[in-house]
Amino acid sequence: MADARDPEDDIFENLRRTQTPEHARKRQQEADERLHAEEQKAQERLAELIDHNSTAPVTFSSIRILGATHTRRGFLERIFNPLLNANQDRPYTLAEALKELSIGAGKLERFDIFHPPVSLYIDLPNKTDPSTSPTDIDVFLSVREKSRLLLKTGTDLGNAEGSAYGNLLLRNVLGGAESLNLNASLGTRTRSAYALSFESPILSNPDIRWEIGGLASSTQKAWSSHEEVLKGGSTKIKWLSGISQHEVGYSGFWRQATGLASNASPTVREDAGDSVKSSITHAWTQDQRDNPLLPSRGYFLKTFSEIAGWGPLKGDVAFWKSEAETQTAIPVPIPGFKNSGITFTTGLRAGMIYPLALAGQQVQHSRINDRFQLGGPTDVRGFRLSGLGPHDGADAVGGDVYAAGSANILFPLPRLGPERPLRLQAFVNGGRLLALRDKAGEDVSKNVYSTVAELGNGLPSLAAGFGVVYAHPVARFELNFSLPLVLRKGEEGRKGLQFGIGISFL
Repeated sequence: MADARDPEDDIFENLRRTQTPEHARKRQQEADERLHAEEQKAQERLAELIDHNSTAPVTFSSIRILGATHTRRGFLERIFNPLLNANQDRPYTLAEALKELSIGAGKLERFDIFHPPVSLYIDLPNKTDPSTSPTDIDVFLSVREKSRLLLKTGTDLGNAEGSAYGNLLLRNVLGGAESLNLNASLGTRTRSAYALSFESPILSNPDIRWEIGGLASSTQKAWSSHEEVLKGGSTKIKWLSGISQHEVGYSGFWRQATGLASNASPTVREDAGDSVKSSITHAWTQDQRDNPLLPSRGYFLKTFSEIAGWGPLKGDVAFWKSEAETQTAIPVPIPGFKNSGITFTTGLRAGMIYPLALAGQQVQHSRINDRFQLGGPTDVRGFRLSGLGPHDGADAVGGDVYAAGSANILFPLPRLGPERPLRLQAFVNGGRLLALRDKAGEDVSKNVYSTVAELGNGLPSLAAGFGVVYAHPVARFELNFSLPLVLRKGEEGRKGLQFGIGISFL
């Protein structure tokens, strides 16, 4: 029997079918695939063209930066003028020219004043211009400046502390990628902190920066029954050297141990009051981890050195302080799995304070403001915050020499896979924190040596446990069940659940 439907009905029916969401998605996918294929072919043609002409000589007729309306001309010229000057000796090849231009574009991106990517265009100059040569090219770099004013408010979680903050950032203040940063925060431990800093690249180099700033803060140190007030300033130079980062600085701070609890120990009361620290510091860092918060492979190395009160530095405390930290992450292969997600990590930290003499005075013991503290959910798990080392009554008074280590194995959760930032972990960690021995008749170096030797006398304070780890983009969260295995007199272990939030874990 013939179909009696009107042909126009078929047309409208077809139109209705083509507008279904599934069909629209399919058509969009096909269009995207065609566009991607065309772009890939264009890239291949461009690469082939460059490859065939890679040794052709080129000279720069001009290099222009488009869109940098708030950036000083002299600042940009310092980056690209060497390319123009270099052409006076010999022309670049096309491959060399593109490499140098890419390096320059990369520098522009690292100043953090332009939105990535920086676009690069090459054109031939007007052949009627008698000042040009056949090898000349015109270069255009197109940039889009970031907002010069950024205001942020929010909350921070890290190293067993929570805080609310407000931050005002002024970018490109003087047109040379300078920044002015004002930060104010209120927290659970750091009751208040106000910081102002000015940072500028040196000689238009994004890898060498100078910073100067001031800080005023008040921090509650419940583990030693007092509050510490800081006021002062610092200046530092930071630079990259290969895969390493260096930082050299000077700081001067007035410190006050105040707000003592009624049951504060004699050791805390003895160090209460004012002190002035004037010091030079150096920090060196090399971080080759694939993820700082949840590494699956790579290593991390860091050293920190500080000298205070020596020679012209003045102040009323004098010491040499050194710390070293390392972490290694190794993926554990499982036959039949390309990526098992199982990782074995180890960490080690150690530090020492070597007391020095102020001008015309004898060597003094370290103050509670400068000593190391050890123990808590972000370093030696299974112990209370500052639960290891010397105590005077209920107060953790810190130590002059310490060493701590940890071994962890992390597994992806079943059904979630290794791509998710969630892991089960089992760990064992331990450490020792010692006060400097003060034997009558012995000089400082012998006392320091005997204290360091004591670190290896007997087992360290140990704890083991298991838990869950979640690596959020801003912090690492851990919920562990811990069991102290070795505990020394006066130290405070924590058996049971322990929650840790931070950006740096042992």
